[in-house]
Amino acid sequence: MIKVNIISGFLGAGKTTLIKKLIKEAFQGEKLVLIENEFGEIGVDGGFLKEAGIEVQEINAGCICCSLVGNFEKALEKVIETYSPERIIIEPSGVGRLSDVQNAILNLPESYGIEIEYSVAVVDANKCKMYLRNYGEFYENQISSAQSIVLSRTQTIAESKLETCINEIRKVNQEATIITTPWDQLTGKQILGAFTKCDFTTILEAHEEHHSHEDYHHHEGECHCHACEEERHHEHKHYHECCEESEHTHSEVHHHHDCCEGHTHDHEHHHADEVFISWGTETCRKFTKEGLEDILRTFELEGNYGTVLRAKGIVEAEDGTWLHFNYVPEETSVVTGPAEYTGRICIIGVGIETARLQELFA
Repeated sequence: MIKVNIISGFLGAGKTTLIKKLIKEAFQGEKLVLIENEFGEIGVDGGFLKEAGIEVQEINAGCICCSLVGNFEKALEKVIETYSPERIIIEPSGVGRLSDVQNAILNLPESYGIEIEYSVAVVDANKCKMYLRNYGEFYENQISSAQSIVLSRTQTIAESKLETCINEIRKVNQEATIITTPWDQLTGKQILGAFTKCDFTTILEAHEEHHSHEDYHHHEGECHCHACEEERHHEHKHYHECCEESEHTHSEVHHHHDCCEGHTHDHEHHHADEVFISWGTETCRKFTKEGLEDILRTFELEGNYGTVLRAKGIVEAEDGTWLHFNYVPEETSVVTGPAEYTGRICIIGVGIETARLQELFA
């Protein structure tokens, strides 16, 4: 039997960092393959994991929901036939629904010989409440479907904010194990041990009860996700208490601020690429560390480039080294790392100005 671990998490939550820690400290010596689903056309994270000697099968197909029965299943089959792994780690897109991935695996033929061992959601403790408010349709699904929830960036968070985060999570998932200790204080084996404290079947039953309607169904080997069956340009209405009632098309999203606390959602099941935009490019341009940091800081200025939720990439520096950068709101990291065959940049957000981004990085 091949063990499958699904490690999900919203954009920039720290999925790749957790995976690298587990592989180094908990899965050493195992024959392991990572299947990574990138939202967008330019894959970046695969490069970070390949340097650690991990085989990576990238699926650059946008929303994983529409890749489940086709591309996703073929990727699994290829991985099993080619590598005969003992363990498969699946890292879904940051805007993918964890329940979609789980059900895709549960519906695979028994001949694949695989079973879900752990199903995990990585949650940024600093942004949990904000993301639940603004992107609940996707974010809540990851939390409610998880067997274990690993909080990231808890090193400096205020105790009151951490408690608020945990309370918000418990409103969605009352059964999951929640890991709150900073990762650098735990070994990978300790984290892995916490995953076993909650039964996966219990989580599935709780998730189904929480979401009494089915978000999708499978029939005759085809994907029938309701979001995929809707008309692409059909208009949906989002109603929010304490905010003015408004009507939006798929290309728009309503952002809630602190004045809108206590609202409720009446979301329909959306396709990820109806809400989020991914822009990517390859570039031979050379940057300085300071210049790249200045560029990333401009994303914080409202209205400049839309709402940038995640930016990551590998670019060449003017001194011949290579810069690896990561950005999520209010957090920027630019460090020196291994070279790539060319510079690669991927940016994901809502209403982002792709033409202006092209000018910025061209």
